[in-house]
Amino acid sequence: QVQLVESGGGLVQPGGSLRLSCAASGFKVDYNAIGWLRQAPGKEREGVSCISNNRGITYYADSVKGRFTMSRDSSTNTMYLQMNNLKPEDTAVYYCSTDQYASDCQGLLDFDSWGQGTQVTVSS
Repeated sequence: QVQLVESGGGLVQPGGSLRLSCAASGFKVDYNAIGWLRQAPGKEREGVSCISNNRGITYYADSVKGRFTMSRDSSTNTMYLQMNNLKPEDTAVYYCSTDQYASDCQGLLDFDSWGQGTQVTVSS
């Protein structure tokens, strides 16, 4: 059974940093396509970053390129999202996700397994 548990969210000032963690069980983070998504109040869910399992390529939304870094640690079966130079528009609930049948990141918004989410608030 796939389980994903996010942590690391919180309140941070603009320009600050946070690192989100996602503890995974029921699958291997270096075998599946894995990703991070976010949803702000009143907005559609947005794909933030994803690592494909077929080529190991990491993708980023244009809005976070150069500021966010996604990584995974196979020894602890955990995925991470390092977020630097945070902006108020990054405020959202962040979710980690995976799909055992996905070989790439094209279907990130439709991945079938999600964590419970962690709130990130960027405000002065």
